[in-house]
Amino acid sequence: MPSSTKVALITGGVKNLGAQSALELASVGVNLALHYHSPGSEKAALALEATLKETHPSIKVRFYQDDLTSAAAVTKLFQDVVRDFGHVDIVINTVGKVLKKPITEISEEEYDAMFAVNSKTAFFVLKEAAAHVTDGGKIISIVTALLGAFTGYYTSYAGSKAPVEHFTRGVSKELQARRISVNNIAPGPMDTPFFYGEESPEAVEFHKANGMGNRLTMVEDIAPIIRFLCTDGAWITGQTIFANGGYTTR
Repeated sequence: MPSSTKVALITGGVKNLGAQSALELASVGVNLALHYHSPGSEKAALALEATLKETHPSIKVRFYQDDLTSAAAVTKLFQDVVRDFGHVDIVINTVGKVLKKPITEISEEEYDAMFAVNSKTAFFVLKEAAAHVTDGGKIISIVTALLGAFTGYYTSYAGSKAPVEHFTRGVSKELQARRISVNNIAPGPMDTPFFYGEESPEAVEFHKANGMGNRLTMVEDIAPIIRFLCTDGAWITGQTIFANGGYTTR
């Protein structure tokens, strides 16, 4: 299939890493189905659409808004994308939710919300991707470098991301015969509003000090890895790639 006919579905695809990944894939001729969570992100979607039309006018782009914390919503998203594009070749799940608190302060409601976004959504995106992605396709989930760290306060965040590794390994084996690669990318703390909302200035400086070049991970560091996994890196599957500038490993 020529690259110009490939279709990528990116959840959380209009801001931060999702938007940068969209630009990377557009640069190699991939059509884009871009999801965003809340109506408040519509402005970002329109801005990204304008950029894509200016820089890659031949790319087909569609936007989809929904809360993906129910299986039915994820199913509907995939159905809508297949209706609009005819097929899906690449699925990238960037959806995530961060909470930094001592475990003694985490409520049941917060626990449920963390696992609904970081674990349940990832599971059902993988399920629908397994059912819909074309043979030879690519599935990528964004997890966190904290899966390789020994730290406190992010217990519910790292814990709710951890199951995605097991989901990914299992799905990669299930789809191996169809030549579909399934991987995770584990960035370090990223220089986005997603990160700063949970951190004090002192903590930000600490995180910077643990990365190469005394800086945080940038979305521009991760999006090319996503593009690579979708193109030349197709032989990589069932893996979690820790891309964090030396922040941590395991």
